[in-house]
Amino acid sequence: MSKFGSSQSVTRVEDTRFLTGAGGYVDDIAPAGALHGYVLRATMAHGAITGLDVDEARAAPGVHAVMTAADLAEAGVKNAMRFFRADNQDGTKGNAAPRPILAEGRVRFVGDALAFIVAETPQQAKDAAEMIVLDVDDLPVKLDITPGGPVIHESAPDNVVYDFAMGDETATDAALAASAHVVTLTSYDNRVIVNSMEPRGCFAEMEGDRLHLAVNGQGVWGIKKDLAKLLGMDAGQIRVTNPDVGGGFGMKAMGYPEYLLVALATRQLGRPVRWMAERTEAMLSDNAGRDLSVTCTLGFDADHKITAYKVDSLSNMGAYNSEFGQGIQSALFSKVLAGAYDVQVTHFRNRGVFTNTTQVDAYRGAGRPEAIYALERVMDFAARQLGVDPLELRRKNFIAPDAFPYTSATGELYDVGEFARVMTRAEAEADVAGFAARRAADAAQGKLRGLGVAFYIESILGSPEETATVELTDKGATLYVGTQSNGQGHETVYRQILHDQTGLPFDQIEVVQGDSDRIAHGGGTGGSRSVTTQGTAMRATADVLISGLAAFLEDDMDARDISFDAEEGVFRAPGSNVVVTLLEAAARARSAGRAELARASETTTLPGRSYPNGCHIAEVVIDRDTGETRVDRYTVADDFGILMNPMLAEGQVHGGVAQGIGQALMEHTVFDEDGQLLTATFMDYGMPRADDVPMIGFHTEVIPSTANVLGMKGCGEAGTVGALGAVANGVQDALWPLGVRQVDMPFTPSRVWGMLQDAPDEVPIAAQ
Repeated sequence: MSKFGSSQSVTRVEDTRFLTGAGGYVDDIAPAGALHGYVLRATMAHGAITGLDVDEARAAPGVHAVMTAADLAEAGVKNAMRFFRADNQDGTKGNAAPRPILAEGRVRFVGDALAFIVAETPQQAKDAAEMIVLDVDDLPVKLDITPGGPVIHESAPDNVVYDFAMGDETATDAALAASAHVVTLTSYDNRVIVNSMEPRGCFAEMEGDRLHLAVNGQGVWGIKKDLAKLLGMDAGQIRVTNPDVGGGFGMKAMGYPEYLLVALATRQLGRPVRWMAERTEAMLSDNAGRDLSVTCTLGFDADHKITAYKVDSLSNMGAYNSEFGQGIQSALFSKVLAGAYDVQVTHFRNRGVFTNTTQVDAYRGAGRPEAIYALERVMDFAARQLGVDPLELRRKNFIAPDAFPYTSATGELYDVGEFARVMTRAEAEADVAGFAARRAADAAQGKLRGLGVAFYIESILGSPEETATVELTDKGATLYVGTQSNGQGHETVYRQILHDQTGLPFDQIEVVQGDSDRIAHGGGTGGSRSVTTQGTAMRATADVLISGLAAFLEDDMDARDISFDAEEGVFRAPGSNVVVTLLEAAARARSAGRAELARASETTTLPGRSYPNGCHIAEVVIDRDTGETRVDRYTVADDFGILMNPMLAEGQVHGGVAQGIGQALMEHTVFDEDGQLLTATFMDYGMPRADDVPMIGFHTEVIPSTANVLGMKGCGEAGTVGALGAVANGVQDALWPLGVRQVDMPFTPSRVWGMLQDAPDEVPIAAQ
């Protein structure tokens, strides 16, 4: 195996620039002299706009433009953003109420964009915003996620955005009725604010007669398409780039009003314009995550085998249709509805509901963490109700290894899986056998200890197609990729893959990403797709490049059967001591007028999705006097197939688990009865710190995927998918002896203390 090849824990090459302050983030690289944009936002959750006077603001010092919905119309810009519509169970599509770029006629959440001010300095833009006279007649506010209530959009009189369903409800109800045991649990998945380290931002500039927008997003092609359509420009006149990005997590995967406004202002004014969200502004306007209520019912036979599974959920869509919002808790949730369990009789219904809150869209895992959380909560609840071991109940119901490839009840083709093997590894590494002793020791000190298990399976999402281009130069290779790093380490792992195929040293490989001028198309980052799809395309490209140069050398050297040694990066001719490096072969081809042989581009499409899976085991400790809850031990055993870089995979799992623990213990978005966001700063919104997360035991079982030639399975979101259920089930386990039967995130001290006070059957410590 080569020094830097596959399955090696190579340290990240990009970290040098990040850690030395040399990263090129949008706020660092904006053009000198760029004007500053500022968004005037609604301070009320719901109301009719009766007046919006911007004349004084337009005349303010330093102000170059003030845009409202009326100005968009005057510029010929349609005041509506793109979004996906879910399938209703009656065959129609989900609600089509427009999401405006700037509010028109009505404001619908605190933070709704009303006007865009462009000035020489940020302070001048803010000062001008204070001069705008806004009159709004208050309307009743809707915050709950049940259908009905004050109408937010006339096209949705009951506030239901869509009504999605899959499966056979009649058959499922019949199977449940015939089951020996039926268990039902309703769980609430709390709303979280994503809070990427780098808030959203962008700048735009004119490059001659072309428009260039730099945005810290998760891809460039969707935004380029939107700009062309909204601004009435030819796509060839637009360039979109993603520079270094300080975290995205799905929240940066879609378009936002500010990007379009910055681009329009730049085009109209002929000067660069920049915009960067402040933290509270981001908390008000970034798409949020989760926020749904899920009722799950499991049927079991007398031997505790699952007979049927029924799910009914209500999810918060926020005030408007966002880009992917309608698909997250419907289609994406359904991908892993029954998880790793062998059950074919299922029914799933999900309704999205408008509320006067910020939009809810993709957040790390996008539907799969929510589905697995609900399933693993009810599985654990069922085990306790049935009086069986939670691990054994799962083991009994896993899809057997010899059943693969396995088509799930919702149509997913699981390629491979050895779930019991993975769980057994986690059980051993977590020392589940020693848990009873640890629990007794805590009980002696007046503390409660619980053990929580969650087994997850994830469906890799996004386009299965990706393109890779490799161009050989005198100094090395330039690799063009269609994905976009948001901090995951793509530059390192892609160099590893290309090195593995070509033998080229790391320092001779340049990775180019996030530039619509240099890369024709791509899928961006999201859905844990990047390395699997991009790596497959890179392998195909390297094969074409090498075979083309080998054929050329056979003619050029009058030799036959020239082979390529990827370990050394050289071509060899049989019976000869002559070796030609890859770069030398490319140079020969260029000299011979065959420069096309030094460049190759291949597009590949994966034949199927991959399905990473794993077992998370968390031990939580609760202080009975204060309700303080902490995660004391955490163990993960994952099946990611073939790992290209185990260290980077472990880092992804650590980050995902930290986000899961954050949501489970402290992250919670709170609105008051008027729709005001009460958790709009880090003084009020809890974020996990280093001492909130224990050391995480990371272990892997390698069951290669058959859905791609590299045998890989995505790992970017897996940590979050498993963490929520593991922590929540640990809290349930700790409180179960006290008679507590309903536990919901976040497990803040006050909430857990309340559960302890309301415990119906207090049991003496010694009896636990």
